[in-house]
Amino acid sequence: MPAPKIVVVGSLNLDLVTGVDVWPAPGETRLGTSFAMIPGGKGANQAVAAARLGAEVSMVGRVGEDAFADTLLLNLANAGVSTDHVLKTPGASTGLAAITVCQGENSIVVVPGANHLLTVEDVEAAESVISRADILLLQNEIPLETALAARDLAVAHAVRVIFDPAPAPASKIPDRFWNVDLLTPNCSEASVLAEIDIQNRDDADRAAEVIHAKGASLVVMKLGDQGALWCEGGRPPIHVPAFPVKVVDSTAAGDAFTAALAVAWSEGRSPQEILRFACAAGGLAVTRAGAQPSLPTRAEVEQLSAAQ
Repeated sequence: MPAPKIVVVGSLNLDLVTGVDVWPAPGETRLGTSFAMIPGGKGANQAVAAARLGAEVSMVGRVGEDAFADTLLLNLANAGVSTDHVLKTPGASTGLAAITVCQGENSIVVVPGANHLLTVEDVEAAESVISRADILLLQNEIPLETALAARDLAVAHAVRVIFDPAPAPASKIPDRFWNVDLLTPNCSEASVLAEIDIQNRDDADRAAEVIHAKGASLVVMKLGDQGALWCEGGRPPIHVPAFPVKVVDSTAAGDAFTAALAVAWSEGRSPQEILRFACAAGGLAVTRAGAQPSLPTRAEVEQLSAAQ
C-alpha cells in the first residue's frame, strides 16, 4: 500500500516547558523542577506524528526570522516532513508556547508570532501539493480565513479534510467550516461547539450528534482516559476505550491521536480499527515528556493497538 499523502496547514511553535510539583497560585512564585526547549505547535506536531506513522507529509506554515525558526525547520526535515511551503517572515517572531507541566497535566500560553501571519495567498501557493493529498489536516492556531481557504481548496480538489478545533474557538465558527469530512474535538472543545456541558458518556454522545447535525460528515471525539467516540449520523456511536498507560505528560497527545486518525482513515481501516490505532498513538504520547519527542513510531503504535 502506498504511503498516505497528508498535508498539514497549521502552526509551528517552540515549546518552553517548565516542570513543577505544585501549580503556582496567582501571584505566587514556585521553584520549577525542570526546563526544556522542545519543537511544538499543533500543526507541526501533527505533521511529525503522521510522518513517524509512515505518511508522506508536507507542512504549510510560517516561522519568524530568528534562531528558533532554524531549529523548527531542521526538526521537521529530520522527521521526513517537507518544508517547501514553510516560509520565513521578516520582522516576526517564531511562535512560542510557554508550557507548565504538573503531575502529568499541562497549562499552556501560546504567543502566535508568525503563525498568525499565514495568509490565504500562502495557501494558494501550496495548491499543487494540497491537490495531490489524500487528507488535509487543519487546526485552530492560524487565522480562520487562512484555514477556510485551505479547506475550500481541498474541497475543490476532492481532498478529505480533518479539522481539529483546538484550541477551542473563541467565536462562532463560519457555517462552511462545519462542512468538513471529519471534525475531531476533545471534550472541552466539543462542549464549546455543541454548547453542552459534558460530564459523562451520554453527554458526549449528545454533543457529537449536535456537532454532526451542524454539518460535519463524521465526528470523532477524543475522550482522554475514556478513549474515543466515532459518530456518523444515523448510526449508533462507536466507542473504543483508552489503553491503560502511566501518564507522564499529556502535551501533544491529542495531536498524536489526530495524526494517527488521519493515517488509519486514509488506509481504509474500519472505524474500530481507526479508533484503536489513534488511541494507541495518543496513549503512547502521554507516557513521554515533551511535544514532538513524545510522538510514537508506526511500529510502537501497531504493537500497542494489537494488544488485547
